Amino acid sequence: MKKYICIVCGYIYDPQIGDPDGGIAPGTAFEDIPEDWRCPICGVGKEDFELQEEKITLKETKKDTSRDSKLAYNEIVKNVFSVGSQDWDRKLFDELIPLPDGTSYNAFIVKGSQKTALIDTVDPEKVDDLIDNIYDLELDSLDYIISNHAEQDHSGAIPMIIDLFPDAKVVTNAKCKQYLIDLLELEEEAFIVIEDGEKLSLGDKTLEFILTPWVHWPETMSTYLVEDKILFSCDFFGSHRATSSLFVYDEYKVVEDAKRYYAEIMMPFRNHISKNIQKIEQKEIKFIAPSHGPVYNRPQLIIDAYKDWISPRVDNKILIPYISMHGSTALLVDYLVKRFTEAQIKVIPFNLTKTDIGQLAIEMVDAATVIFGTPVVLGGVHPQVIYAAYLANMLRPKVRYASFVGSSGWGGKVINQFQSILNNVKAEIVDPVFVRGIPKDKDLDEIDVFVDKIIELHKKL
Repeated sequence: MKKYICIVCGYIYDPQIGDPDGGIAPGTAFEDIPEDWRCPICGVGKEDFELQEEKITLKETKKDTSRDSKLAYNEIVKNVFSVGSQDWDRKLFDELIPLPDGTSYNAFIVKGSQKTALIDTVDPEKVDDLIDNIYDLELDSLDYIISNHAEQDHSGAIPMIIDLFPDAKVVTNAKCKQYLIDLLELEEEAFIVIEDGEKLSLGDKTLEFILTPWVHWPETMSTYLVEDKILFSCDFFGSHRATSSLFVYDEYKVVEDAKRYYAEIMMPFRNHISKNIQKIEQKEIKFIAPSHGPVYNRPQLIIDAYKDWISPRVDNKILIPYISMHGSTALLVDYLVKRFTEAQIKVIPFNLTKTDIGQLAIEMVDAATVIFGTPVVLGGVHPQVIYAAYLANMLRPKVRYASFVGSSGWGGKVINQFQSILNNVKAEIVDPVFVRGIPKDKDLDEIDVFVDKIIELHKKL
């Protein structure tokens, strides 16, 4: 039986050995390996293997753990290195969204035969990590600093890198150049300005620049490494995750972290994202290397997830973010949960005194309905419920229906206040229900009508 070699990392599949760790028994011919099998070293698929014609000894086909026999731990493909920083301890992003898994600031070195480029940098607080990682590569020079996005968690270390490599030029688009001048006070002569589709040669490697505006700032772009088919996508396709693994190894968890990231900053720009996905899919992509989270060695995983999140499709799911000061609103919420559950609708209550607001944002990505629950405080909506409703208005989820329930002691103008807060949410507003004090039987009759209306609407999804 013939041996096959991975053209990306050089791993040799020997059918006599198989890949027991990957579920492939010894004696399995390469042609008989399942199509979803992945290279155990770099994670690419069978299509990236070629027949190994050269005669090789059995000893040489074994997985060698020595550093010289395979890619370095931070090497995506030969001469493309991840040099960013893992932020294990960061617990809040944009001073808004909790980070249960930390985050990362990814930067990448691409060493061509003639020139070397750094793609993005890191948050200024982590610049020492970036510099240490660059020094580990023992670079003789750095010719270019590619800035895909001006926001400081990606651009903030550019001045420090220029101090180390004063001849390096910052390569970016015209709009990003102006933002970097405003944010970092860089000099005009520091820049090389590129256009959409323009290419930059590093010798045996070529960088192509793809403008992807509004993911999530107006100046954002991606950089495509032509020969190795790597898309450096910056915030696009990112995930809030600190990890010691270069590549995605637990797909479900990474997609969940990416959904949190999408919910926080990408969701309001769904139409722009759709156009930009069409644009990047014109390229053959083997790896997506975002600026947050691990590298996708199965790019379709995150592309398909994004296509679902931006699509009109919603789940048969109701969210109920609420506050209850004296228990009355909580009783209403408990009743709603029971009724919707009986109707086989997934319902998730979020007590806003305890809720991870990022988890609420995640669920908003594909929920059909959101119902806010509030007591009346000094004639108005409880401030924490206002915050949740304002967040929904800012993120503009694709919910089909929205409404409010609550309890008051002596009155107020809650309904008008809610409607003014949710002016950006393009959802049908179901007539809300407010009761006086603890809900009574007659109030539950009114709630039943409210519930039945929403159940009927969900039947149309």
